[in-house]
Amino acid sequence: MCGIVGGVSKKNIVPVLLDGLNRLEYRGYDSAGIIVLSEDKKFDLIRSVGKVEVLENKLKARKNKIKGNIGIAHTRWATHGEPASHNAHPHVSKNSVSVVHNGIIENYLDLKENQLDQGYKFLSETDTEVIAHEIDLSMRSNNNLISSVQNAVKSLKGSYGLGVISSKYPDQIIATRKGSPLLIGISKNGNYIASDQIALLSLTKKFIFLEEGDIAIVLIDKVTIYDSNGNEVVRPIKSSKLKAGQVDIGSYKHFMQKEIFEQPQAIRDTLESRISFNSVNISAFGDQAKKKFKDIFRVQIIACGTSYNAGLVAKYWIEDIAKIPCNIEVASEYRYRRPILLDKTLFLTISQSGETADTLEALKTAIKINKNILTLSITNTAESSITRLSELNFLTNAGPEIGVASTKAFTTQLVALALLTIALGKSKGNINETQEKDIVNGLKRLPGLITETLQQAKQIKRLAFRFKNKNSALFLGRGTMHAIALEGALKLKEISYIHAEAYAAGELKHGPIALIDENIPVVAIAPNDELLEKLKSNIQEVKSRGSYMIVFEDFGSKVESMPTMEIVPITSNLGRITAPIIFTIPLQLLSYFVAIEKGTNVDKPRNLAKSVTVE
Repeated sequence: MCGIVGGVSKKNIVPVLLDGLNRLEYRGYDSAGIIVLSEDKKFDLIRSVGKVEVLENKLKARKNKIKGNIGIAHTRWATHGEPASHNAHPHVSKNSVSVVHNGIIENYLDLKENQLDQGYKFLSETDTEVIAHEIDLSMRSNNNLISSVQNAVKSLKGSYGLGVISSKYPDQIIATRKGSPLLIGISKNGNYIASDQIALLSLTKKFIFLEEGDIAIVLIDKVTIYDSNGNEVVRPIKSSKLKAGQVDIGSYKHFMQKEIFEQPQAIRDTLESRISFNSVNISAFGDQAKKKFKDIFRVQIIACGTSYNAGLVAKYWIEDIAKIPCNIEVASEYRYRRPILLDKTLFLTISQSGETADTLEALKTAIKINKNILTLSITNTAESSITRLSELNFLTNAGPEIGVASTKAFTTQLVALALLTIALGKSKGNINETQEKDIVNGLKRLPGLITETLQQAKQIKRLAFRFKNKNSALFLGRGTMHAIALEGALKLKEISYIHAEAYAAGELKHGPIALIDENIPVVAIAPNDELLEKLKSNIQEVKSRGSYMIVFEDFGSKVESMPTMEIVPITSNLGRITAPIIFTIPLQLLSYFVAIEKGTNVDKPRNLAKSVTVE
């Protein structure tokens, strides 16, 4: 969601802060700001509404240039208080303390009331300003900066990732986290903090990932870390495998377009070393996976958004192929009810970032409910909070995904879930060698099949204009294709702002068919499977109500063409595993081209953030 970057450097920190903010733009934001301690140990603050470019222009227009060796910066996604310059971060207290903050402080009103009694004035409507005042209040007792932050965070309820500087301690940044990711970049020219390693890739590949409750003193040549109990600890320095070029747009017009076309390689990378010959390596899920999977009697999947749709597909696979009962639930609902979680349950969390707040908290809840469950995460981020908390892990190896609308993260999640289905089925003796060989061979075909499907891009682009002036659309599918229809509708909503719904095609006559007329286009997914004939009947029901239709079909489906219907053959000879993954591709392309037609911001759609790290 929001983005943090800061540093203590041997050089002017301003270019570093701006570069970091630009690299964090993909996360979604509505305002930005930086603050630097000048050579005379005074704060120099500038904030703006809109893109980082607006902030840069304000900096260029200033006669007195901002310059200093220590500073913090932020891109804000409005929660408390409207998008406005006075609500943008950083926030300052008494010209003594400045703070940038990711997260939400739930008890900020109580803290604010007390601080007003102490004589503090508030210049914003944010929950963050109370943090700066709380730290300054602690410093009044002659505490140093680290002690003041340690005292202040004890009074905070909620989530936070904080970067703190003080004019009284001009050589250091204090960094701390609880429920919101934060890391430290180590460089020969200084040390830095950020909410995402992408922000610092131009400076370093060496990172320390702070644990929950950690508080760090970041100096130009030294980092000291204390845990939540105040004990000094050593956290490992990890080398990032990300490359700066991976987050560049290259020759593509948008990151989403780039990431759609990266899917063949992303799937190759996901499969690499996870399959050998005709077999799935169960150890890809962890050294103890083979032993532990044998004792699994049921699976509980928890996820949000696109990851939830991937989990819906997996529910079909796990029950149909692995023969294990499987349930799936939205993370934000799971954590607030009183779920029954039995022993010998595989508790599976799916999250692209590994930092999705609701999913992370649901995982924590599950562990508290029953310590005898087996936890497994599927993420795209090795050092994420969810990954570290889970007993077993599987990384999708999709590479960085910058576009807010998930594409390659979704298809690589499906590949990971397909491998998990086989691993579980093998461990329980429910999948034989012939079945495993057939599924693995299908997975091996995926990169080539996706490449072929991407060649339909021009034809799909020609269909996009049909949606330009539409306000609603329906997506239909049966079986696993219902989950893919949900994903297609989500993509269209996210980046074109067209209201879109997805239904299991058999549900049409139970209410949704009342919506259908010539003003609502309908997209149907027609694989050549055992439900095809029933789907064809559903298509007839739609056409008789006058809707314009697009049908993405298997070559063997042979859907009958009718007036105002476009049939787009995608590929043929798909199986239960490969079909959902392949039919995802045309839906991604359709949503992309519709957004182009409507002139929306494809990579940074309004009101959305890439990683939802707060409730």
